[in-house]
Amino acid sequence: MVILPPLLMKTIKLKQKEERRILRGHPWVFSNELVFSARDFIAGEIVDVQDSGGRFIGRGYINPHSLIAVRLLTRKQEEIDQAFFTRRISAAHALRTLLGYGDSFRAVFSEGDGLPGLIVDKYADTLVVQSLTAGMDALQNDIIAALKEEYAPTAIVQRNDTSSRGLEGLSQETSVVHGAIDGLVTIEESGITYQVDVLEGQKTGFFFDQRENRLALREYVKNRRVLDCFCYVGAWSLSAARFGASEVIGLDSSEKAVTQAAKNAALNGLAAEFKKADVFDELRAREKQHERFGCIILDPPAFVKSRAKVREALKGYKEINLRAMKLLEPGGFLVTCSCSHHIDEDLFREMLIDAAHSAGRQARLLEMRSQARDHPVLIAARETQYLKCAILVVD
Repeated sequence: MVILPPLLMKTIKLKQKEERRILRGHPWVFSNELVFSARDFIAGEIVDVQDSGGRFIGRGYINPHSLIAVRLLTRKQEEIDQAFFTRRISAAHALRTLLGYGDSFRAVFSEGDGLPGLIVDKYADTLVVQSLTAGMDALQNDIIAALKEEYAPTAIVQRNDTSSRGLEGLSQETSVVHGAIDGLVTIEESGITYQVDVLEGQKTGFFFDQRENRLALREYVKNRRVLDCFCYVGAWSLSAARFGASEVIGLDSSEKAVTQAAKNAALNGLAAEFKKADVFDELRAREKQHERFGCIILDPPAFVKSRAKVREALKGYKEINLRAMKLLEPGGFLVTCSCSHHIDEDLFREMLIDAAHSAGRQARLLEMRSQARDHPVLIAARETQYLKCAILVVD
């Protein structure tokens, strides 16, 4: 038997005292932490990372055009090939199975599943893949092959249409790379059936990250009038209706979204009204009409795309929250969310304090929740815990 020598890997070296964060589990290497510039590397190349003394730290992919120069895939000297992705994807699947997820869930959550830059959502027999980085783009053949091996899907869609790809020097596109898609995909979550547009819907078509937060509505909506803001295809609204709300109104600026939300309500035999509206304007108008609700849900899109825009975004969050608080009846519940990792839990709570003060209301925090368990948080990387969901009683 011929024993082949180990594959020679290109290497990069860290400056002195830059390895501690990485050794403690964070998977990113920033460009200013490197001894030499990464400009001579090709975006997506696999490299080994060494500390200043030349000791191996990890293996990942590099992008010389990004502030995050290297994203680590492994702390071992192992091949990054189809077998590697099969192991990681299979381990992620096993975790979801152990946690009791059905046939629709987030199958791969980037750094949270040891595959930075890769998102995979499973919609029944259809997989939707998002490659967010040049490194994952370069490895797509192995990834698709591993997904086929693990899940045997009838279709795989690539939703490479996120604006963040521009930061990696990548184009935006959507394509079906396996099988065929004929219209909407039907899924079931927590006893409710939805039809999802995996080709043109927001993100990959649906928001699995709020699954367990929607279940928490059971305690807060029975016999109450509920206003669901930024309702998209109606998941919060239908959960409220299912849990006994006396009336449910969903608002969204997208005509297509509210039309699909109404169809999803009819599909489940649940009563809910959906209206195309600008949420900011609608909240002000309903306040002028002296309307009152027993529960209001705020699940807006990310108001902030970069750290430089945090202050501006906080103004938007404060505005919708104070308007919602003014519309709540005494003792009403506010379920309010932020999906931006640039606004951490402390900033979010401070914003809610300001909003309550400006609304002239007293708010008490009952629960501070996060993303569903199919979006596991890498404890060494706070960036992976992006979702905040506060449930308040407003007196």
